Amino acid sequence: MKILLASNSPRRKELLTSLNLEFETVKVDCDEIYPEDLEVEKIAEYLSELKSNAYQNLAENEILITADTIVAIENEILGKPKDENDAKEMLRKLSGKTHQVLTGITLRSTKKTVSVTDIAQVETDILTEEEISDYINRCKPFDKAGSYGVQEWFGMAKIKKINGSFYTIMGLPTHLVYALLKDFQ
Repeated sequence: MKILLASNSPRRKELLTSLNLEFETVKVDCDEIYPEDLEVEKIAEYLSELKSNAYQNLAENEILITADTIVAIENEILGKPKDENDAKEMLRKLSGKTHQVLTGITLRSTKKTVSVTDIAQVETDILTEEEISDYINRCKPFDKAGSYGVQEWFGMAKIKKINGSFYTIMGLPTHLVYALLKDFQ
């Protein structure tokens, strides 16, 4: 089976490559909008399925992988920041608290679809205003949910504890992708 990854994320590409999987990237265009009354635990999976269903060119010998990652704190969703001020506000909300990172993945062939969500709990140390500004200026986390990358300075210096998969926080629960691909027919 040929694997297709519908993602622009360099991190997801890196992770699939590190799993020693051969794949091709494909483009999917869809508005990432979810129902306002959808439970937080279901949003990432809903968006992953939305992206999967937007891809119409799936051939019989292909498996499409889509994913979506959200950050949630106290039932508030922190998506990708709109600008620098939005990124700063998100990091202030995460400072000194525990939040959840939810990554939904969907694997789809012409015969079946499987979707799952993996959740990691992340405890963050207190961030100063100077640290927030410096991080945003250096790392430009505008393409990341919650305005941070766990693999960057933020993760190395300010994440105190993780309960769950590091790779889920990075944007792709590799253990689930690997297991699902193994059993996918």
